[in-house]
Amino acid sequence: MKLLVTGGAGFIGSALVDRLLAEGHDVEALDDLSTGSLANLADARADRNGRLRFHQVDVRDPHVVDLIARRAPEVIFHLAAQVDVRVSVARPVFDAEVNVLGTLNVLEGARRAGTRKVVAASSGGTIYGEVAPRQLPAKESLPLAPVSPYGVSKRVALDYLRVYRRLHDVEHTALALGNVYGPRQDPGGEAGVVAIFASRLLAGEPCTVYGDGEQTRDYVYVDDCVDAFVRAATRGDGLLINVGTGVETSVNALYAMMAAASGVGRPPRGAAARPGELPRSALDPSRAAIQLGWAPWTSLDDGTARVLDWFASLRS
Repeated sequence: MKLLVTGGAGFIGSALVDRLLAEGHDVEALDDLSTGSLANLADARADRNGRLRFHQVDVRDPHVVDLIARRAPEVIFHLAAQVDVRVSVARPVFDAEVNVLGTLNVLEGARRAGTRKVVAASSGGTIYGEVAPRQLPAKESLPLAPVSPYGVSKRVALDYLRVYRRLHDVEHTALALGNVYGPRQDPGGEAGVVAIFASRLLAGEPCTVYGDGEQTRDYVYVDDCVDAFVRAATRGDGLLINVGTGVETSVNALYAMMAAASGVGRPPRGAAARPGELPRSALDPSRAAIQLGWAPWTSLDDGTARVLDWFASLRS
């Protein structure tokens, strides 16, 4: 099967490319390398069967439409995005250009190519907004009430997916992702607290916890997340589906777990709470179980241990 991955050199995208190649598919990967890295695709590009084609291009570029139309993938996995909430607040036009206009370029390319389906990455941590504690873990039936430009752009992208399904028969599944973590995650990234802690703990540097550290997130391991994308290629048509564990973990608990695994006894450094940060977040994965036959299988203990091992390997 010919498949296309936008954001294919990124943290999640490159792991998805690896999985698709391992299953014998021909893969086109698009990435502008602004946050992704060719190093993430080193093994994939070394594939002697030549089943990967890489295109360095920005999804905002109108030529993306022609490129997709020419390559005519059967399924597109759309992961290219601006994902930093703080950037979206400071540069909302840029955020909309990448996440809304970029998605439109992908959908136009899919329409012209006769692509069967687009599987798009959404954000479970932002599209639902501030969810009442009694409604956690959040279900897909909750109203979409984002409180940041990033969340708004992701909600608008969902609307365009639905319109293209109705007008042009371009099928879709949108995956609302929890806080995805794992090897290859950039420790400089906005959502990469596991990577940040791992990098700093192994370097003997202090870690920072913002606010009281009791804010919670739903951490899902990258391989589990990739499995949901693969399953969504043939299931879950027309749906928004949460990809998370349903479990809340506080930043304090995360730090304690990773510090203990690293043999570090010192407490984290405190800092003022960051404006706009959600106090609690967790996603109900029940729909994913029903529609995709998916469930997370990697515990946070095991997943963070793998991240620590990966960062340690970079230092050796």
